[in-house]
Amino acid sequence: MMPENATRTRSCPDCDDFPAVAITTGQLLADGTRETVNVSCRTCHGTGTVPVRSRAAAREVAA
Repeated sequence: MMPENATRTRSCPDCDDFPAVAITTGQLLADGTRETVNVSCRTCHGTGTVPVRSRAAAREVAA
């Protein structure tokens, strides 16, 4: 049984369990590697989950 004060979470509907990604910019660095930018999901802030009550609100933000 879950305690009453426990927060239930669900997978983020916006990032589908990929909350943080590295995107290449297409530019090469001096050592020959690609320059990347780290990006986190705006809805879940990089956690991959959202509270159950906020899931509907997350859909409204995405629309």
